[in-house]
Amino acid sequence: MAKKAVATFKKGDGRTFSKVIKMVKSPKTGAYIFQEEMIPNEAVKDYFNK
Repeated sequence: MAKKAVATFKKGDGRTFSKVIKMVKSPKTGAYIFQEEMIPNEAVKDYFNK
């Protein structure tokens, strides 16, 4: 399934997006979790500055 998604993003507008992964501490348990999102390339710096 991952191959299909990668092939889709290589065509057309898919190159203007980046997959970002951020480690966030859960307020409920205190454990760290990973958040994954697809965001436009221009918003990458803003995403990590939150």
